[in-house]
Amino acid sequence: MLKKIIYTISIMVFFLVGCKQDKEINKTKLEGFVFGTTYHITYLNKINHQKSIDSLFFLINKSLSTYIPTSDISKINKGDSTVVVDDFFVEVFNKAKKIYKETDGYFDPTIGRLIDAYGFGSGKERKDLSKEEIEELMNGVGFDKVKLKERRVYRDNSNIEFNVNAFAKGYGVDVIGRFLESNNIQNYIVEIGGEIRARGNKQGKPWIVAIEKPNIDGTRSIQKEINLIDESMATSGNYRKYKMNAKGEKIVHTVNPKTGLAQESNLLSVSVRMKGDCADVDAYATAFLAMGLEKTKEFLKEHAQIKVVLLYNDENNKIQEFVN
Repeated sequence: MLKKIIYTISIMVFFLVGCKQDKEINKTKLEGFVFGTTYHITYLNKINHQKSIDSLFFLINKSLSTYIPTSDISKINKGDSTVVVDDFFVEVFNKAKKIYKETDGYFDPTIGRLIDAYGFGSGKERKDLSKEEIEELMNGVGFDKVKLKERRVYRDNSNIEFNVNAFAKGYGVDVIGRFLESNNIQNYIVEIGGEIRARGNKQGKPWIVAIEKPNIDGTRSIQKEINLIDESMATSGNYRKYKMNAKGEKIVHTVNPKTGLAQESNLLSVSVRMKGDCADVDAYATAFLAMGLEKTKEFLKEHAQIKVVLLYNDENNKIQEFVN
């Protein structure tokens, strides 16, 4: 299973906001546990598709889980060049390549060894990484060092380790959403660990979700409510999931692919939404958290289709919002 890392990369939790008394008579609600976190699916149709959805989850894990030694991605990371990848892997690879280029490398799924080393992956953790160790690990970072040809993955060197957990939840949301659409279900909302894809409406009203405040005391409260109309939404944040090293420095789960460091940016959380796939907004959210506030604002000037809620501390240590 894609365990802890898959929900810590996007730690900010959305939750559905609705009326206490739902009157839909043709509504189905499904929920459970997958990718190391919970999922909730609501759609306006009487047919229960739980078995098919479970089968899709199984296939996604078989292709992309770094926690399953026999998955395609695990075999590739071990150097197995005979693996012929499936459609899931091909789509994720191509999406990652696109967003890697768009964000100038701030989203990069070849940081697998760094994620392991910092203790947020499936591999062995290294305590208190030195500058030299980080430089060594950075030799295996760079999505420009890999290629996909005829469903086989080729790496420039064996130090490159794939980890797509930063947007695998979002991709799983898309797979389930497309499955529902293929069964002529046009009104639905799919949520896995806080990443959301909403289509259609809820009895003529928009699907409503809430973004949490970045409380550091363990409490949970609402920062903002959002109407989702045929959109996907994802959030990343570092304020809750982190470690402390021997020097008392905070080590966060978002690794900056440019520096190899796991340090906080000046953003507390990033919520991204747009019309399109949840995998895309999931990846953008991770990239923006590494970029920081000002670089993210500059990026958004050239990508008007992306909408965000950025939460950050000002000079007086008060939470501020940037919304475009």
